[in-house]
Amino acid sequence: MRPLSDRIAVVTGAGSGIGRALANALAAKGCHLALADVNAAGLADTAAHAARPGRRVSTHVVDVADREAMRAFAEAVVAAHGHVHLLINNAGVALDGRFEDLPLDDVEWLLGVNLCGVIHGCAFFLPHLRREREAHIVNISSLFGLIGVPENSIYCASKFAVRGFSESLWTELAGSGIGVTCVHPGGVKTNIVRSARLRDESRRAVVVSDFDRTARMTPERAAARIVAAVERGSMRLRLGPETYVGDWAKRLAPATTQRLVARIYRGVRARLDAARRAPTG
Repeated sequence: MRPLSDRIAVVTGAGSGIGRALANALAAKGCHLALADVNAAGLADTAAHAARPGRRVSTHVVDVADREAMRAFAEAVVAAHGHVHLLINNAGVALDGRFEDLPLDDVEWLLGVNLCGVIHGCAFFLPHLRREREAHIVNISSLFGLIGVPENSIYCASKFAVRGFSESLWTELAGSGIGVTCVHPGGVKTNIVRSARLRDESRRAVVVSDFDRTARMTPERAAARIVAAVERGSMRLRLGPETYVGDWAKRLAPATTQRLVARIYRGVRARLDAARRAPTG
């Protein structure tokens, strides 16, 4: 979709991380912005940084899991801006723990944000996107939408679902003038792990430390590549070498790849359990 200048772009999860970087990148391209997040303070900070002379920026405190709130959000965006050309369903949360230990309330919370949030965004904005000669949808999946990772079963379920939904939607909209891009980020330096729900809270320091050690891509770099994918009309975008490795491993040897993941997981769990049992002091 070119050019992006003067287009109306909607970004959910805009209060931090990739969402905030996307707001800045799109503003630099000359977009007008409709930004949404549940965090009002983070949202206001993003809007202040993304403000550009002559560009309109509206902010909307919205829970993407709430169907009626998302319906009202779409109506508010059109009332404020008149059009919608680009929808980026970026809002996401994380949940860590073995499936059998997870409260179903936490399961429903994650699926509400990560999956229903994407579906709500597409359902309520698609009628407005259809009114434009050219428009685009970006749905954020994950490396964990390409490969099953232990103690992330529900997160993986949501991201695999976003991938399948996006591929089906792309097929339905082919030739309509509305493009769809499904994005698979790997390790991007955001706060998603710090704000995740953990079944075993004593593991948070270890989980955060591991994430900080392995996450190498900045949100700004991720946002730049997403914006470029929109301009190219790409159907699929992998962010980070780990996503290419995981993707090709699952294509070439799907069962062997999952067996390898299981073997690595057993070793990690054994070391963690041994560390817990070790005497202190």
